[in-house]
Amino acid sequence: MDIHVYPSGMITWSDHRVRCALGRGGIVDNKREGDGAAPRGVFPLRQVMYRPDRLEKPRTALPVRAIGAKDGWCDDPESPLYNTLVSLPCEAAHEILWRQDDAYDILVVVGYNDNPPVRGRGSAIFIHIAGTGYKNTEGCIALNMDDLEMLIGDCDDQTRLFMES
Repeated sequence: MDIHVYPSGMITWSDHRVRCALGRGGIVDNKREGDGAAPRGVFPLRQVMYRPDRLEKPRTALPVRAIGAKDGWCDDPESPLYNTLVSLPCEAAHEILWRQDDAYDILVVVGYNDNPPVRGRGSAIFIHIAGTGYKNTEGCIALNMDDLEMLIGDCDDQTRLFMES
C-alpha cells in the first residue's frame, strides 16, 4: 500500500482521503535539523509506538513497541545516537516520547535518515496525533486519532510513504 502526503495538508491511502497537519516548513527537498519541514521523497514505515497506560495495543501489521516512561528520541546532530531511540536520561539533545499531551499516544516511525543517519539531515520524523485545529508540527505528519488508527490498520511492512511537493 502507498500513502501520499500533499503540501495542502491532505493524506491519501487506499480509498481514504483525510486532513493532516504538517510542519511550518512544509515539504522540502533539502531537509535540515530544526527547519520545521518534512522531507520530500519515498520512505518505509519502521514501527508503531504507543502509550500502553492510555491505549490498547494498536492493530497493525507493522512492528509494534510500547513507549516507556524513559524513552526518548535523539535529535542532536553531534551525537552518535542521532535519530535513534534512546533511554533517558540522555546527555544528547532529545525529544521525550512519554509526553503529557496525547501527540505521541500513537506514533509511526518513518524510515527517514536512519540507515545510516547523516548528521544534520533531520530526525524524529513521525506520523502522530494532531493537535487541536491541526496546528503545525515540527516536521512530522499528524492526523486525528481515528484517522491514524485507520491508517496503521491498513499498513504492513511493504507500505511506502510518499511525501509530495
